[in-house]
Amino acid sequence: MAKIKADFSRCKGCFLCVEVCPKTVLIPSNELGAKGFRIVQIDETKECVGCGSCYKMCPDYCIEIIEG
Repeated sequence: MAKIKADFSRCKGCFLCVEVCPKTVLIPSNELGAKGFRIVQIDETKECVGCGSCYKMCPDYCIEIIEG
């Protein structure tokens, strides 16, 4: 099982990562990040498969996949 590590201070709330996650591990939240945009939330109840789709889609390089 892989884990997602995200730097939400760089997130601008485009939610491209949410759109491409096949396991819906990433979900939109109502929380605002450092830039004043809604950020992504990691749903810890779901298992990341480590496909890297979110990492590849993030234009701000906020996401890192950690193999576990």
